[in-house]
Amino acid sequence: MTTQVLRASFRLRPLPLLLAGLFVATSSYSIAAENDDANSDAATSASAGANPITDQPISTVEVTSAHLKSARIELSPKVGTTVYTIDKHMVDMMSQGDSTPFNEILLRLPGVAQDSKASGGLHVRDDHANVQYRINGVQLPESITGFGQSIDTRQIDSTDFITGALPAQFGLRTAGIVDIQTKEGSTKPGGRIGILVGGNNYYNPSAEFFGTVGAFNYYLSGSYLSNELGIENPTSAKSAIHDKTQQAKSFGNLSYFLDDDTRLGMMFGTYNGKFQIPNNPSQAPAFSLAGVSDMTSGISTLPSSQLDESQRELNRFVVLSYQKNLGPLNFQLSGFKQYSELHFTPDRVGDLVYNGVSTDTLRSNSSAGLQGDVSYKINPQHTFRTGFAYTRQSTESNNTVGVFTVDANGAQSSNTPQYIVDNSGKVGQLYSLYAQDEWHISDPLTLNYGVRFDRVSAFVEEQQWSPRLNLAYKMNDATAFHAGYSRYFTPPPQELASQASINLYSNTTAAPQIPTSDNVKSERTHYFDVGVSHKVNDKLSLTVDAYYKNISNMLDEGQFGQALILSPFNYAKGFAKGLEISVVYSEKNWGTFLNTSIQKAQGTNIVSGQSLFAPDKLAYIANNYVYVDHDQTYTVSGGVHYHFGDSQISSDFLYGSGLRRTPDGGALNSASLNSYTTFNAAFVHHWKKTAVGDIEGRLSLVNIFDKSYLLRDGSGVGVGAPQYGARRTLYAGISTSF
Repeated sequence: MTTQVLRASFRLRPLPLLLAGLFVATSSYSIAAENDDANSDAATSASAGANPITDQPISTVEVTSAHLKSARIELSPKVGTTVYTIDKHMVDMMSQGDSTPFNEILLRLPGVAQDSKASGGLHVRDDHANVQYRINGVQLPESITGFGQSIDTRQIDSTDFITGALPAQFGLRTAGIVDIQTKEGSTKPGGRIGILVGGNNYYNPSAEFFGTVGAFNYYLSGSYLSNELGIENPTSAKSAIHDKTQQAKSFGNLSYFLDDDTRLGMMFGTYNGKFQIPNNPSQAPAFSLAGVSDMTSGISTLPSSQLDESQRELNRFVVLSYQKNLGPLNFQLSGFKQYSELHFTPDRVGDLVYNGVSTDTLRSNSSAGLQGDVSYKINPQHTFRTGFAYTRQSTESNNTVGVFTVDANGAQSSNTPQYIVDNSGKVGQLYSLYAQDEWHISDPLTLNYGVRFDRVSAFVEEQQWSPRLNLAYKMNDATAFHAGYSRYFTPPPQELASQASINLYSNTTAAPQIPTSDNVKSERTHYFDVGVSHKVNDKLSLTVDAYYKNISNMLDEGQFGQALILSPFNYAKGFAKGLEISVVYSEKNWGTFLNTSIQKAQGTNIVSGQSLFAPDKLAYIANNYVYVDHDQTYTVSGGVHYHFGDSQISSDFLYGSGLRRTPDGGALNSASLNSYTTFNAAFVHHWKKTAVGDIEGRLSLVNIFDKSYLLRDGSGVGVGAPQYGARRTLYAGISTSF
């Protein structure tokens, strides 16, 4: 696929989000910078992630066989979609630099709305989760949802964020595709060591190493994070009670080049996270426990501020790949193995006192599979692509549940708890096939059409043939139009769809009000998308994109138990629609960007996981369309930067009109939380060629005006405790590249 790129020229390579860029042939929006001296070494390194202030070794990573990397990228077509490209420049602009959580970077893109970490962290185009992550063209296996992010921002060279009506190659998780190209080794070995510290006892050391030994190419990174605000605070106070986290991450990208056209690769990553569950003080006991609490008097010897709940998360994966380039024929075959685990440890006494249930939950997920992609350029007009994916997944859910017995009216009948063992497991399989043709009908017109087949065999046995059609039209050198239709098939995440044995909890405080629960079904969607990109002049670019989704068995997720683990369920019918506008303006030494999203998503009639809900909520939703709990009508993000000499200052903001809530006496999810706006700022300075390498110093302030705002208030459909956004926090960091 030939893609013409229109870019503004900048002598000092400002940050990518602040620059104008436009993929005309694909009608996609590029956030990338380019030097005005096309012959300089610095201009060459800009595409590989060069620092906008000074070229550092860590930012000038080279690929031993660059055409293999290009061939790998060409395996994934983007015709007729909306693509936002993020590179190292944008990361440098963020207040925490490459220590910024990856979700925070995605939140600065159009159509992405903020949520609490326990509820998924972000939502793309009013979808709950349903985001696919790929590294170097290989789809990452899914892990059990939790607070941590296995992807470390510092390992990323560039990322394409793809939304809209996707080509047949992309399936299963389709709200957005996060297609990551990782850093790789350079011919000159080097590395980077740094540390970032800040408020709430934030401590984050990190290291990167890379190089080449003959035909062997390596990149390795690792980081450790400790702070006392691991999960959102349930109160508006600046500091949370019992909220410490410790997280360790590692990543490796290894390549061995058999020849100029053949590459063997191995990627691996690990994540180990420990979280304390924050406490909400001054709560009244809801149940009586012998020797501890009396519900009638409201007296407890264990205050809610002293509860000790915790959660541990593990994720490990390894991917082996074989890539071959044979002129017009390219292919990559990959095999993967993944294991993830989540263990929620309750406060056995306190949870019984305040919730009537104490659940020790261990979820594990082990998966292995194969993925293959082939691209063949038949002639200048046609490029044929095909591929397959297979995953075998084994999940286990082991629970030891402390409960009280109740009488026929549901009232507590004993103040001595009993314990129930509720264990289950499932082996599931996913099969996918696709074929498509990219047809360049004429110079301005490209059509990508294809079909995809997906089958899931787990808690449900379902399958679907999904046609895809994408059109891109280049109106002139400055304007491009795209439109597309995609049929989607989205199975429920097996690792979350654990089926509890409802009958085990009869006549206890854990008994559901609805004694039946149907298995979660696969979502089926008709997706329509249309957009236009326009370069007004050398300094100003804009994109506009609109979408509509008609959905059957609409998937959603909620937190229904003590453990901060999400459980999926289906609405029988639903829809989502929205409009996104992105504007970028750039000058020689400064630039600005503004993204705006308007969206709406509703569903009706819950047809799975009914035992998770109260009867009155089920009855209302059965006869009414309700806003999904993660719907946010308006989202706006923006930023500005200025650089001078060896220094840079930048600032960004995030506005949200508020997620849904249920007002007192009102209809479910019929109101919104209060809107909020947060501002961040950063100052970065470089000292070049010192005795210990090139040094970067960073000083930043998050939530400058100390805005206190609710992300969740604990009401609505499938929503847990209240959760507030982080208050004002100061960070300082230093790193050296060698």
